[in-house]
Amino acid sequence: MSGQRDLFGGAITTTLPTTLLDASDFRQVPDTQEVYLSPDSGISVIVEVLESVAAPDLREAAGLHFDALAHDNNATSKSINDTVDLSNGSKGTTPNPVVLYGTQAVQKFNSTTADEVRILLALYRVPEKNVDLVMTMNVPMTSADGGAVGEDAWHAARDIFQAAARSLRIVDYGLFA
Repeated sequence: MSGQRDLFGGAITTTLPTTLLDASDFRQVPDTQEVYLSPDSGISVIVEVLESVAAPDLREAAGLHFDALAHDNNATSKSINDTVDLSNGSKGTTPNPVVLYGTQAVQKFNSTTADEVRILLALYRVPEKNVDLVMTMNVPMTSADGGAVGEDAWHAARDIFQAAARSLRIVDYGLFA
């Protein structure tokens, strides 16, 4: 079951499964992020307010954010599978996102093997505030710590992400002041 989640004190809303746990309830999360974790797997959803990258083309900008994520993850390899424009039906109140689908090989916890993590990334550009709002979902397909999911769960996660990306609304642009 999914429901509307208020992010950043209600300045942004989106639809996410009610089973996802708000990471700020049990660990420190930066003020520029909202982090939700699956209680049953290694799946996570992160919404982050970032300074716009220097790429006027949104697909290129999404690729730069994906590359930055790969760098932050110390990924041993990365690939972008697809980048698509997504209509959110907000009639201009929230920018339409560009959605990137990719994969990263991420070695964690001193493991000898890299985990295969499928990455879903939605980029909402707010040019008048010089902000890139980025929502990512990390879906481990292989995992040294047991958090991996199978193909059926991957397809379900992708559907959840697409619903979240379509439903995300920026309610209060003052968040980006």
